[in-house]
Amino acid sequence: MQSTVDKQASLHVAIIMDGNGRWATQRGLPRSAGHRSGVLAARRVTDAAPDLGVTTLTLFAFSSDNWRRPRAEVNALMSLLRHHLVSEVQRLVENGIRLTVIGRRDRLPDGLSNAILAAEKASAVGQRLSLRIAIDYSSRAAIAEAAVRWSAGRTPSHESFGRMLARQEAGTDVDLLIRSGGEKRLSDFLLWECAYAELCFLDTLWPDFDGRDLEAAIADFRRRERRFGGLPSVEAPLPAATRHEVHRPLIQRTTA
Repeated sequence: MQSTVDKQASLHVAIIMDGNGRWATQRGLPRSAGHRSGVLAARRVTDAAPDLGVTTLTLFAFSSDNWRRPRAEVNALMSLLRHHLVSEVQRLVENGIRLTVIGRRDRLPDGLSNAILAAEKASAVGQRLSLRIAIDYSSRAAIAEAAVRWSAGRTPSHESFGRMLARQEAGTDVDLLIRSGGEKRLSDFLLWECAYAELCFLDTLWPDFDGRDLEAAIADFRRRERRFGGLPSVEAPLPAATRHEVHRPLIQRTTA
């Protein structure tokens, strides 16, 4: 896609892909239809990401808490994930995309576990985009497991624990976290890595999400000032027109 975003630096964008079930329900379709359309949205976003300056893209596909959903829906999701992991491998390789999956694997169906390993191995040389899919993932569980593995003899610091967590299953700090579907919470996703992430909550249901939404979110991100606990380099008074504004409006999709 043709991008108007100023690519200042590489980005780690994480997305909570929410709204598949509601999208299907609104159309009188089974929830599984929403998940199938959600996979297509993930493909669109993955294709658009590198041209927008994204070097790492982490997608939340299945939470550890999602096992509580009806068995039929869980089985459909697992089957869908396995099918697309197999069918998308060649496209990932051709586009220079490296796939890795984070989260537990001991509770996944054998067929899915095997598909994950095959896709990771086949795409390992990809350098254009690091695509990470979170399946059976809980950030609290990842942090707790890293803490257990953390030797008592190590010098206690954020940096040393962060390295331990990274070896566990995490990655670089998230620059921008996007959640579709209108909800405004993190849902146990990349809590450590999102310590200073900019947050973007959109009403768009995930199956309707595309490269234009990603581009708009990144453009908004580029306009923000990231201070990381410090002060801006130059402190200037707000313009009178914006001095009393409290809420940033949600990004709205524009059409030609």
